[in-house]
Amino acid sequence: MACRLRFREFISLLVVACLGLTLDDAAAAARPHIIFVMADDMGWGETGYRQHPLLKTPQLDAMAANGLRFERFYAGGPVCSPTRASVLTGRSNDRTGVLTHGYPLRLQEKTIAQALQAAGYVTGHFGKWHLSGFAGPGVPILADDPRSPGKFGFDEWVSASNFFDLNPLLSRQGNFEEFTGDSSDITVAEATRFLKQHQPGGKPLFAVVWFGSPHQPFRALPADRAAFADLNETSAQHYGELVALDRSVGVLRQCLRDLQMADNTLLVFCSDNGGLPRVTPGTTGGLRGFKGSVYEGGLRVPGIIEWPAVIQTPRVTDYPACTMDLFPTVAEILNLSPDSLIQPVDGISLLPLFQAELPQRIRPIPFRFHRQGAWTQQQYKLVSRDIAKGEFELYDLLADPQESRDLATKHPEILARLKSEFLTWNASVDASFSGKDYPAGRVEPPDPPSRRWPNDPAYAPYLEQWKDRPEYRQAIEAAGPSGKRGQSNGTREE
Repeated sequence: MACRLRFREFISLLVVACLGLTLDDAAAAARPHIIFVMADDMGWGETGYRQHPLLKTPQLDAMAANGLRFERFYAGGPVCSPTRASVLTGRSNDRTGVLTHGYPLRLQEKTIAQALQAAGYVTGHFGKWHLSGFAGPGVPILADDPRSPGKFGFDEWVSASNFFDLNPLLSRQGNFEEFTGDSSDITVAEATRFLKQHQPGGKPLFAVVWFGSPHQPFRALPADRAAFADLNETSAQHYGELVALDRSVGVLRQCLRDLQMADNTLLVFCSDNGGLPRVTPGTTGGLRGFKGSVYEGGLRVPGIIEWPAVIQTPRVTDYPACTMDLFPTVAEILNLSPDSLIQPVDGISLLPLFQAELPQRIRPIPFRFHRQGAWTQQQYKLVSRDIAKGEFELYDLLADPQESRDLATKHPEILARLKSEFLTWNASVDASFSGKDYPAGRVEPPDPPSRRWPNDPAYAPYLEQWKDRPEYRQAIEAAGPSGKRGQSNGTREE
């Protein structure tokens, strides 16, 4: 603990020196502004800095050139809602009840927004939420939604229940508002409004910016997709959405500079899961698998952390990191009370990595999704397509990042060790899922099922006025006149 305290003090003094502040400002400087930005379905290969053959991402490239660029950054799960739960809690998604798309985050979980709110931060959420338990295209979140962003620690929010595209309908703390334009532009405009409004107040700010792009259905502005005219329509629209997303990241970073916040802002960019199939050129940079898979293509995503006052020597790191690490990192930076996080936590603090390269990760990165599982170390990765069958594969990610050569037979001793570690962890997740981590020792209230919003009585008053909106038409028609057709089983993101 003493070593950690010395490291925190070093970071605080470093920030003070770099910002030209007095020692009286040390306490404020030790509390950076924090912004988490996340794309929706953006693959590891979809950046200019990874030499994508067509897509240009000058703003993400500039961010990477000024910060810590991760070659091995992982989403918390291979689909969207699980990763979002891992960002907020620092825990593997199954511990929190968020098994797959559209599953609700448990009210008993503790989030980073709640912890920062208690620490004096002003908190805001902007964009896709997808933790209320609704499947289907994103609709405005109701004011009385029991699992709205406000219930999990966000003072302000302009949010949709799920993915959203051009000209969206969003919810500002329960009040529905029509917007015109690209969804990424709109999301960042709301986030920058939040920063401009609250920065003069002197309190540290925490903003979560969760884009709805480039999730299907792909709908880009004509100017944004113009460079991809030679591609098929699906691919051109997909990459057009990423052009807008990259532009929006640039607007956000420029706002931080204009407000003189950039130096002492911890800015994180990543995606919520790996890339999509049936898009050309490919989305995963040659990695195996896509969204929904625990192979690298489904989990490894772009990852960048920028904090100029502390990360003063930009570099590329091969250190494995994941979205579960974000809350523990912030907890160490701010010296938050250990009870700010529910134990067990699956992530680790990345703060030491900001100053120097580390030889290897001190704890594996775990994954569990439906029947699949993975256990990722610095070199070796254990994979199971069906945990219940007890069949596991072994890959050397340093020699074979494409996971093309199963080494289970060649290295049975490594396989046995990693399998034992994974199964021990897996049993702990079963205990968490049953509620053993909570003071009551059980889940309270019981987890509601994932459901389609057109089937929910709370949204019934809006179906008639929304039935002709292009983003909602199909979902409402599928529900039928009674709005009672089947509930979602969570196996598809809708």
